[in-house]
Amino acid sequence: MAIRVLLVDDHEIMREGMCALLRKHPEFEVIGQAADGRKALELTQQLSPDVVIMDIGMPNLNGIDASRQILTLNPLIKILALSTHSDGAIVAKMIKYGACGYMLKESAFNELIDGLKTMLSGKTFLCSKISKVVFSDYVNMITNPKWSGSDGLSVREREVLQLVAEGHTTKDIAKVLKLSPKTVDSHREHIMEKLGIRNIAGLTKYAIREGLTMP
Repeated sequence: MAIRVLLVDDHEIMREGMCALLRKHPEFEVIGQAADGRKALELTQQLSPDVVIMDIGMPNLNGIDASRQILTLNPLIKILALSTHSDGAIVAKMIKYGACGYMLKESAFNELIDGLKTMLSGKTFLCSKISKVVFSDYVNMITNPKWSGSDGLSVREREVLQLVAEGHTTKDIAKVLKLSPKTVDSHREHIMEKLGIRNIAGLTKYAIREGLTMP
């Protein structure tokens, strides 16, 4: 039986390219595609993939938080992060939250296949460039019991933060998250208090630095 793969990336050309390449390997079957993390959550529940290839920088819900929520729903799913980010903190966060692999979009396609096979064998995969650039930082962070990979924000607060940083209004955020505008405003105030940031520009810079959204 083929390994069922869900592709998640906000660039259609990237998804279609991966889909075409994976078709050359009959052991893998692409069962769905999503352009953001929120759609990925929906399709994961509908389609029950074995593997999710997850972009990190996406609108509405980034790949870090989408991965964490997917694995809360089904911890057996294997997640391979596929990103332009080579920052050690972001790599470590993805692994800390349960991703089984991490590779850069500039990597060769054969590394993608190697990564999927490595993950399915029960091991963690890092592409060659990530291993060379951030392996030291990654090991220090993952093995340090004092490092939580968390800024103290709740899952809902991180969702609100991303949408605020992307320029959505309180009304828009309330509609997307199915909350009242008053609750959204309350979350924003709590976020500012926890981070010690008192303006939207500061929140936006923080969200970009943490990989929650793209500049």
